[in-house]
Amino acid sequence: MKALIISADLFEDSELTVPFHALLKAGLDIDIASFEKGCITGKHGLRLEARLSLEEVEPKYYDILILPGGKAPSALRKEPKALEIARYFFEQGKPVAAICHGPQILISAGLLKGREVTGYQSIKEELIEAGAIYKDEKVVIDRNLITSRTPEDLDEFMGAIRKCLRKLSG
Repeated sequence: MKALIISADLFEDSELTVPFHALLKAGLDIDIASFEKGCITGKHGLRLEARLSLEEVEPKYYDILILPGGKAPSALRKEPKALEIARYFFEQGKPVAAICHGPQILISAGLLKGREVTGYQSIKEELIEAGAIYKDEKVVIDRNLITSRTPEDLDEFMGAIRKCLRKLSG
């Protein structure tokens, strides 16, 4: 199985690294994509390599999309290719896992109307305005969509992702 993580500078370090390492440990191939190939830097100084630019991503080759939070989603949501990738995953019913500000990408892609979600408290109103049903819970699962609020919820977030991947692998 293969995972795609979309992020950019000022990502929340743990919200990218915890899923990355957990999925790697579970045997998944993982690509990190950003605006351009090369180094991206987290809010707390962590530097990671984006192996692909968004333009190089072929979403059909991935089984799950991970959208970490921090300040990166507010920039990525303005990038048409990021929105196109998110829409592809929804159209195909493939799992999408977004934490903290990650759901902002899904808001801009027009994907949350009628969906149960959570996210960082500061985007609650924006989620509701986008037609989402907001729940203040550690993790919310609505069909193919897994959302979570903060780094403190990462254990529950990863538990939901692992459960979803077990279903996929049959």
